[in-house]
Amino acid sequence: MAKNDPFAALRFSQFRYFITAQFLFTVAILVQEVVISYYLYEITHDPLSLGLVGLLEAIPYISVALFGGYFADKYNKKTIYLLSFAAVLVGSVVLLWLTHSSNNHIFTPREQIPIIYVVLFFLGFARGFYGPTWSSLKPFLVPAEHYSNSASWSSQFWQTGMIVGPASAGFLYNWLGLSGTLTLVIGLLILVVFVASLISTKHIQLNKSSISIFQSLKEGIVFVRTNRILWYAILLDMFSVLFGGVVAILPVFAKDILAVGPDGLGILRAAPGIGAVLAMLGTAFFTPTHRPWRNMLIGVAGFGVATLVFAFSTNFWLSCAALFLTGAFDAISVVVRQTILQVLPPDELGAFESGVAAKVLGAVPSVIFGGVMTLSIVTVLYARTKELFAVRLVRK
Repeated sequence: MAKNDPFAALRFSQFRYFITAQFLFTVAILVQEVVISYYLYEITHDPLSLGLVGLLEAIPYISVALFGGYFADKYNKKTIYLLSFAAVLVGSVVLLWLTHSSNNHIFTPREQIPIIYVVLFFLGFARGFYGPTWSSLKPFLVPAEHYSNSASWSSQFWQTGMIVGPASAGFLYNWLGLSGTLTLVIGLLILVVFVASLISTKHIQLNKSSISIFQSLKEGIVFVRTNRILWYAILLDMFSVLFGGVVAILPVFAKDILAVGPDGLGILRAAPGIGAVLAMLGTAFFTPTHRPWRNMLIGVAGFGVATLVFAFSTNFWLSCAALFLTGAFDAISVVVRQTILQVLPPDELGAFESGVAAKVLGAVPSVIFGGVMTLSIVTVLYARTKELFAVRLVRK
């Protein structure tokens, strides 16, 4: 096999099953997320309903993800991720049954809302176990010399799913309706379970360490807290995600501000993913990790500026360009964060803030607020962390 074979990781069937299942799951989850959010906004016309979607996914996700890595080491990974996929599949079936027009005599659209939130909470719980377990599986699927190549392919398939899912969701909603789209999601999830079941985990050794889960968490927290660049990177990421996200309230912009409907929502939702993919391709040639802290601040600042452009835009294509740039700038900071961090806060946390702010301030002021807060945080951390500009992660 060629030493610099760009397709090295793809030559291993187990890895092909992995990225295929990951791509299909990403597409299915995002299609479902977009159409359910749009459906909720059509019922309520209330941005807070979109914020609650983020909160009810974030609470169980955060709670479980803190312990998910520990369980992934201690117990059979295949059992955990298959049960997680199956749980998401069951939740999707419930959503389809609940929102199907033939059942409106059982639950009116308004009566469906609290049940939808309960199902979303359940899905967040399942994904909290899936995330760390699935991520920990990747190193066991290819030889060590192909880790870098497998990471590149895995990232590209995931990002492609991040584009295909949202971009197709709006069109599917328009063509198939809510029930037809959710039926397609269920079909994709069944395929995910089948492909994921083909992955063999018999060769993966379980962690026999007697260290308790709380002791493990304590050691990790102490390590991060005593490392300044790790600590400030976590703070920067947490606050930029909390205040800077606009994805959660895109249905408001698509329906009421830009008036582009579900088709336009799909394009808007996909724009950050397209920007992220192209930026990540660029970082392969111009690595941002030579000066990690400086470049991370630039990435988050650019994200904040692009967010403000989106907030003031009333032109659909300018809004798409601004969202494209949010994805591109975020990708720069993601590359740095993935180098200096192992665990990142989930984006759903920012979805709740966006929904609450949109309810209190209105959609446009809430996005302006988020952009200003992001830039303010960058300014404060720049003033407090100038010594970190000397840190190098990659030698020239």
